[in-house]
Amino acid sequence: MAGRAARHVIAFGVAVLFLLPLAWMAAASLRQPGLPPPRTVEWLPQPAAWSNYRSLFDLLPLGRYTLNSLFVTTLAVPLTLVTASWAGFAISQMEEPWQRRAVVMTLGLLMIPITALWLTRFVLFTRLGLINTYGALLAPALMGSSPLFVLLFYWAFRRLPRELFESARLEGAGALTLWWRVALPQTRQTAAAVTVLTFILYWSDFINPLLYLKSQALYTLPVGLQQLQQLDRSNWPLLMAASVLLTAPTVFIFLIAQYFFLRDDWFASLRRPSES
Repeated sequence: MAGRAARHVIAFGVAVLFLLPLAWMAAASLRQPGLPPPRTVEWLPQPAAWSNYRSLFDLLPLGRYTLNSLFVTTLAVPLTLVTASWAGFAISQMEEPWQRRAVVMTLGLLMIPITALWLTRFVLFTRLGLINTYGALLAPALMGSSPLFVLLFYWAFRRLPRELFESARLEGAGALTLWWRVALPQTRQTAAAVTVLTFILYWSDFINPLLYLKSQALYTLPVGLQQLQQLDRSNWPLLMAASVLLTAPTVFIFLIAQYFFLRDDWFASLRRPSES
């Protein structure tokens, strides 16, 4: 009993440690415009300047930027889940020597710094006519977005017993059936983790929109936040309000993933045929 209580206390302390910066950011966003950051913790400024959030949309078209970010992220997350899980499942079904080679190659790709890809991608996207389109932002999703996501699915699929797949093959299951009906339902925790990581990757992406998008109408929310900082670097309450706008969907998607993807009955319902 004492050990369980100690674990709960430690877990609560870690949660508070991570939540305090979010709470401070939300509180700082309600300070009067133009004021510097407080020297002490001010949990609820008096008076609270809720108008800071409205001012954001008056200064910049942040509503359009938010919709652009939602559009890109909504497409990128399912594309990444499909392609990364396909690649991870394919590697897990290889013979042992080929598995090792594929994993080593994936680890090698993971160690390549992203800065080394910027010029190559820019030239490639220019030749393909993808510059100033969302295709340039979504192209990595067609390849799993990150080698890390492929490895996460590979490690999850590799832990499943081989007999499970062999028995399904004897019943006539093909590769796609094995992936969708057998492998993926057993790795819902990995799917939840990759969903959250992919959402964060594309929602907070600043470099790629800055490199490949030229039209302001196509800009995403992180670029809009940078524009706001260039307009007034000293207006901390407005900058904190924009940061809350950028951070809130990430917290929300994490809670959704906790509630839905980690529930056995919800994920299992995907495999049950609909009742007439």
